[in-house]
Amino acid sequence: MKKNIIIAVAIAVGIAMSYVLFFRGDANALQVNQVGSDPSAYSGTITVAGIMGGTSPKDPSVFGMFDLKELQCTTPNCNKLYLPVKHQGVMPKLGDELRVTGSLIKMPGGFLFSAANVKVVRNHKIGG
Repeated sequence: MKKNIIIAVAIAVGIAMSYVLFFRGDANALQVNQVGSDPSAYSGTITVAGIMGGTSPKDPSVFGMFDLKELQCTTPNCNKLYLPVKHQGVMPKLGDELRVTGSLIKMPGGFLFSAANVKVVRNHKIGG
């Protein structure tokens, strides 16, 4: 009887550890509003979750990413905070939910998030 309980507990612990290791990347993602409220508090490589909200008219390799919670705001007076992201790869589409890994760079006008990896999770139909 004791042997069966020990085996069951060992299996449960193994499954739990596998789940944590498999899904840990998304669990560690910060939200755009967290990073945007105090970007100087973050150093090194971080992962940020958000929605692609548009590209820069001055630099096509820069796009703005806003917080997932802002999808619920549909009125024109929403005060969305956009995190500027510089990415040298394929540009995500408007409304793509992203997990972006990279680091913040201090620029003369503020901070820029330099992306090393951009992962598209899914697309949300936003805009027209």
